[in-house]
Amino acid sequence: MSLLEVSDLRKHFPIRTGVLKRTTGWVYAVDGVSFDVEKGETMGLVGESGGGKSTVGRALLRLTPATGGNVTFEGINVMKASRGEMQKLRSDMQIVFQDPYASLNPRMRVRDIVGEGLVIHDVGTDAERKKRVAELMDIVGLSPEQAERYPHEFSGGQRQRIGIARALALNPKLIILDEPVSALDVSIRAQVLNLLEDLQDEFDLTYVFVSHDLSVVKHISDRVAVMYLGKLVEISDSAVLYDFPQHPYTEALLSAVPIPDPQTERSRKRIMLEGDVPSPADPPKGCVFHPRCPRAQEICTTAMPRHVPTPGADAGERHEVACYFPARFKDGQRFVADEPFRDALPEDQA
Repeated sequence: MSLLEVSDLRKHFPIRTGVLKRTTGWVYAVDGVSFDVEKGETMGLVGESGGGKSTVGRALLRLTPATGGNVTFEGINVMKASRGEMQKLRSDMQIVFQDPYASLNPRMRVRDIVGEGLVIHDVGTDAERKKRVAELMDIVGLSPEQAERYPHEFSGGQRQRIGIARALALNPKLIILDEPVSALDVSIRAQVLNLLEDLQDEFDLTYVFVSHDLSVVKHISDRVAVMYLGKLVEISDSAVLYDFPQHPYTEALLSAVPIPDPQTERSRKRIMLEGDVPSPADPPKGCVFHPRCPRAQEICTTAMPRHVPTPGADAGERHEVACYFPARFKDGQRFVADEPFRDALPEDQA
């Protein structure tokens, strides 16, 4: 059984207008997302800004109440857990936020920020908590003496280390990493990523890594799920996805990732998508990507394709795609079939 199982997760935000604030529509931020995460692995969640990645991360922990679907952690339905059950779950499920400046209370000393979870969950005596905070500071590469300072006395990278220490305080099993390095300088990013990998090995952690940076996701993730306009369009083992992208949106994203070889970079062809990302308040009918898709045909406008195992053994065993015309690979050659991929058709049309 997987550590985390997500089934048909949905989060729709109401649009309220007028003096009476009546609901006149909905923003479909997350709309039918399903995936699972094995113990000890890192699941990367990628896509453009506004695609619903961070909303998924927050919904997994019930920081943002989901509209529908199920999230199961070690056999417990997080969506239906009582307040007491959720408090117990929170010790096993933690989050590191994107902004290291906004996520730390400026009026609290670092020792109180890192040790707050220990107080809430009534873990240990005051002396034991103080010792635990000192250990956590050392684990993330900070001096225990720095725990007496306030957040404004630290750099961005150091603040993110404090956020990581806070997440580790209760010995969690799962950590949601919501773009933890996007606000940091490039050199500091590498240090924080290496720290996260070391911590995962040392404490047997499981990560859900949310990011828009595919080069970072490739470095740290075991599997990658690609989101577009609130839906998952492709999910696969990391190495397979980067070598054999099948969804046209995934191909476009990967074509924008720079390669540190000038000659190879110059010979690559960048895929430029036409048009703008549609509004999540009025998503397109059929496949949500079809207005910008270079392979779209009439069938793409009728219904959203199902998320099914991809055609072609060369693409890997754990590769799934939601596309009627996915790229296929045979004998090292890429091609796109003229006929729609019938397995992706809705059940009433298959």
